[in-house]
Amino acid sequence: MMQTAEWASRERSGPLDVVVTGLPSDAHTWNLVFIQLLIEDLGHHVINLGPCVPQDEIVESCGKYQPDLLVVSTVNGHGFQDADQLIRAIRSRWELAGLPAVIGGKLGVLGAEQRAGHDRRLREAGFDAVFQDDPEDGQDAGLGAFEAFIARLDAERAPAAGRVPADRVPGDPADLAPVASAASLEGVAG
Repeated sequence: MMQTAEWASRERSGPLDVVVTGLPSDAHTWNLVFIQLLIEDLGHHVINLGPCVPQDEIVESCGKYQPDLLVVSTVNGHGFQDADQLIRAIRSRWELAGLPAVIGGKLGVLGAEQRAGHDRRLREAGFDAVFQDDPEDGQDAGLGAFEAFIARLDAERAPAAGRVPADRVPGDPADLAPVASAASLEGVAG
């Protein structure tokens, strides 16, 4: 197992490694399976911790698996309290302080005003993004924003050698330019 200092500085390349989890108070599983399949369909690796995961286990799993992203999903309508405590525990660990962490689902049982308050408070507590479907924006609005977040996170990582960025088509002449320049310099230097 890598030491925590090594985790903080390890080079990130290839598909994202994502930990997906439910909260201690939420026994639902279909949402976790759906999120796992979605992330895998986007080309990334997923470790699904499952439902009713104790907070300490989530924190320790993030330290152990060293993911590029933590995704918390809840549908029972009571996840706000657990989520607030979880992200504070994650952020209190120096080696996890920079771990991108998002939450989505049904965080409360009241209406739009409560949704906005939960979003703001969970971001203030340390979540990088909060995804909730808004009945006015359509049922899949939060899902589209979640997919866009993953695409941005993937694009922000340093490209691995030979890896074509997601927004480029393999064989694009722009992909060949750095290779041609390097070959030209070798001929001049030699």
